[in-house]
Amino acid sequence: MAFYSEEQSAEDYLFKIVLVGDAAVGKSNLLARFARDEFYPSSKSTIGVEFQTQKIDINGKEVKAQIWDTAGQERFRAVTSAYYRGAVGALLVYDISRRQTFDSIGRWLNELHTHSDMNVVTILVGNKSDLRDAREVPTAEGKALAETQGLFFIETSALDSSNVAVAFQTVVKEIYNILSRKVMQSDELKKNDSSSLSEGRTVVLQADENSDAEQPPPKAGCSC
Repeated sequence: MAFYSEEQSAEDYLFKIVLVGDAAVGKSNLLARFARDEFYPSSKSTIGVEFQTQKIDINGKEVKAQIWDTAGQERFRAVTSAYYRGAVGALLVYDISRRQTFDSIGRWLNELHTHSDMNVVTILVGNKSDLRDAREVPTAEGKALAETQGLFFIETSALDSSNVAVAFQTVVKEIYNILSRKVMQSDELKKNDSSSLSEGRTVVLQADENSDAEQPPPKAGCSC
C-alpha cells in the first residue's frame, strides 16, 4: 500500500510494511523498540495482527510507515494472510539462537509472495544478536540466504536496540526511492507526450513488459 498525490506533499506517502516470521523471534519487540523505544522481556505472543504508524524522515521529508505485526503461530495463519495484501515492504525475521526459525524463512517468503506483490521490498533480519553464546545461525549463513533470494540483510537486537532503526529505515528508504523513480518516469513520459502532441505527430505507446516490475532490491549485507 503506497499512496501519493502529485498535488500533495511528501507527508502523504503511506507505506504498508509487514513483520513476518515464526513465533517468539522478537517481531513485536522490534516494533516496540523502533516505534516507542521500549522492550518487553515477558511479552506475550501476538494474537492476529497489530499495527502502528511511524513517521520516518527521508532526505528532509516526512514519510509514514504503517507497520503490521503479524502472529507467527500456525493457528492464526488464515487470519493474518489477508493482511499481506497491499504490503510494499517486509521484515522477514528469525532468531539467531534458534535454527528452526531460520529454516522456516523459505516458507514465510513463499507465503509473503503468495499474498502480496512479488516485488515487495524485503529485508532478512537475524534478531537477538545479543545472544552471542547461544547463536545457532552464523552471520555468513544469513547473508548467503539473503543474497540468494535478492534480499537486504541485517542482524538486530531488540534488547539493546542494535540496528533496529536501520532495519526499518532501509526498507522505507528503498520503497521511497522506487516510488520516486516511478514518479519521475511518469512525469518524463507526460512531458514527452505533451511535446509530441503539440507538434502534431501521432503518438503510439507500447506496453513495456517490465514497466510494472522493479528490479530486485540491491543485495546488501551487514555484519553486526
